[in-house]
Amino acid sequence: MANSENNWDKLLQISTIGRDETNADEYHHPYEPTDYCVLERLAESGLIGKDDVVLDYGCGKGRVGFFLSYRAKTRTIGIEYDGRIYGSALENRRSAISRIKPEFVLTRAEEYEVPSKVNRCYFFNPFSVEILHKVMARIIESWYAHPREMLLFFYYPADEYISYLMTVDELEFYDEIECDDLFEGRDPRERILIFQLPDYEIGN
Repeated sequence: MANSENNWDKLLQISTIGRDETNADEYHHPYEPTDYCVLERLAESGLIGKDDVVLDYGCGKGRVGFFLSYRAKTRTIGIEYDGRIYGSALENRRSAISRIKPEFVLTRAEEYEVPSKVNRCYFFNPFSVEILHKVMARIIESWYAHPREMLLFFYYPADEYISYLMTVDELEFYDEIECDDLFEGRDPRERILIFQLPDYEIGN
């Protein structure tokens, strides 16, 4: 596993390995990148492609964006609140081989207005469920203003996330991508839950 992590970072010419708890608190979780084997499975799902724009919440050093731009030719926007880690994402952007460079924004997720071009969102438990409530309000606001199909991907979802998402009227459960076979122990949380905001004219 460690070799795979190092090999992908080396191939993409970025540095994203390691966990960082420096500025973590009860609302913002530590930086920890999604394992590349999980991102490979996500890319192989066919649910993210070159015509999509992915918004990566809590992007950290940008691994999701660099990987998806390389593997799926996807445009990505990464949101990060920690200025120091955001700086690392910018350094990676300068060195990365990807022709389609991710865009990074230094801001609090709950304050970010979701662009109408975004139709995919990715979460790896970046913040508390309280912040998720506010983020979902922003996403749904964008969806109402510009109706389109949106898919929301939640990797290793916390129970609090799942309980909340099941109460959001606009959301529909879409599918899940199992990842428990990728790691020892068969942890049932090793999966990507996918929720959908469907593509239809609001009010019809």
